[in-house]
Amino acid sequence: MRVISGCSRGTKLNTIESKNTRPTLDRVKEALFNILQSYIANSTVLDLFAGSGALGIECLSRGAEKVVFSDYSIDAINVIKQNIDKVKFSQKANIIRADYKKTISTLKNQRFDIIFIDPPYSNNIAVDAVNRILKEGMLKKTGIIVLETDEEERDLKQLENIDINIKDIRKYGRVRIIFLCERSN
Repeated sequence: MRVISGCSRGTKLNTIESKNTRPTLDRVKEALFNILQSYIANSTVLDLFAGSGALGIECLSRGAEKVVFSDYSIDAINVIKQNIDKVKFSQKANIIRADYKKTISTLKNQRFDIIFIDPPYSNNIAVDAVNRILKEGMLKKTGIIVLETDEEERDLKQLENIDINIKDIRKYGRVRIIFLCERSN
């Protein structure tokens, strides 16, 4: 796994040796960041369920102002710290070890341009995270939530009950990336 573009382009990132964590493939990450490019400059980003921190680090490499990395796993937190040190972004990174509910509660007074939600697929908690984020008003008006899932039908059905706009859905093998934004008034 590597940083694809920006000032840290080509840097190899450490990964987590765990069955519970699956890194976003480089080809999926490249396509994802082509879509997100206009959101990144000077942005504030939340990388929830951060794993190795690769998505947030990619944002920093491409000009994000600040990224909050959150994961419950101590192994993930250690790898995020190693990767942040490797790309020399410690001044722009905040790392939180907590589950998603506690992280959202802790950050409820902050607003984000981009929020990545990439939980373990089998946990069925992605839409609950979206709902909590919206209830706390954490997404900026022009912001975007990026939800990665392999259970598109389940998550789309659950999203019907939330006041959010599905902007786009992209398919990469079994992975689905759902782009969410606030509804226009």
